[in-house]
Amino acid sequence: MREITNYTILITGGAGFIGSNLCAYFLDKGNKVICLDNFATGHRHNLKNFIDNPDFTLIEGDIRNLEDCKKAVAGVDFVLHQAALGSVPRSIKDPVTTNDVNVSGFLNMLQAATEVKVKRFVYAASSSTYGDSVGLPKVEEVIGKPLSPYAITKYVNELYAEIFSKTYGIETIGLRYFNVFGRKQDPKGAYAAVIPKFVMQLMQHERITINGDGNHSRDFTYIDNVIQMNELAIATDNPKAVNTVYNTAYGDRNTLNDLVGYLKEYLSKYDSKIAAVEVIHGPNRAGDIPHSLASIDKAKELLGYNPKYSLQEGLKIAVDWYWENLR
Repeated sequence: MREITNYTILITGGAGFIGSNLCAYFLDKGNKVICLDNFATGHRHNLKNFIDNPDFTLIEGDIRNLEDCKKAVAGVDFVLHQAALGSVPRSIKDPVTTNDVNVSGFLNMLQAATEVKVKRFVYAASSSTYGDSVGLPKVEEVIGKPLSPYAITKYVNELYAEIFSKTYGIETIGLRYFNVFGRKQDPKGAYAAVIPKFVMQLMQHERITINGDGNHSRDFTYIDNVIQMNELAIATDNPKAVNTVYNTAYGDRNTLNDLVGYLKEYLSKYDSKIAAVEVIHGPNRAGDIPHSLASIDKAKELLGYNPKYSLQEGLKIAVDWYWENLR
């Protein structure tokens, strides 16, 4: 296992929620970090704590432009590819743009990284790849048919990564993220993730709407677990651990009703009125997977993954950050 310090790391989508957390972490570890972002969904304020760091370089560009990708990978040791258009509903509304960014942009980055022979290309895959597979827990080798354009694009990423590994020799690792949450996650906009969106509504005493009866379950994954997986993915020197995909999760599931209960409890220490905020139930959302639970055995065995934060432990930390930064 190599020590990840004194390397040059490109983080695409580095102004986004996950990307900016990765930027901060790897800068603190003594690396040079390059961020490629077009600010379509990322934010400049996510970079404010390290924008003036001499080891940080911001490249404003678009992964749909191959020349931008080639510029970004020059002199890079590792790529952490986070740039994408997330959200199942967004992909249903606009499948063409989702495909352009998530498939064509991904292919551009993979091509550029292959040409300069980066040491490893680690990319954000998605639990949506499991599609209509009903078995729990989800194991990496058993997937179903995709349920949304977004899910198709993320599966295509895995197929391209596999082909590039076999054909061109570039080492790749895909990380299938499961419902990541934590600091810097954007609560605003039509496609905001459920946790910061609920937090914002609860802090404003607005009633919240749960899609369905609230018994859909998710393997909610705190950001620091995700950072650990990214580091392990570029640090491993185990040849059996590369050119494959891993679930990136905690390995437990909670219902949306459970989630709201925890949020009310943890936020009520700041404002007791939050406990009484009304919760209503709406229709199920198109393209949603009813239940999600990851097996993390493969990551534990091959990478030494050991997630530190359960949903409750992560929420307690995240709620404090949300209260300070989202009001």
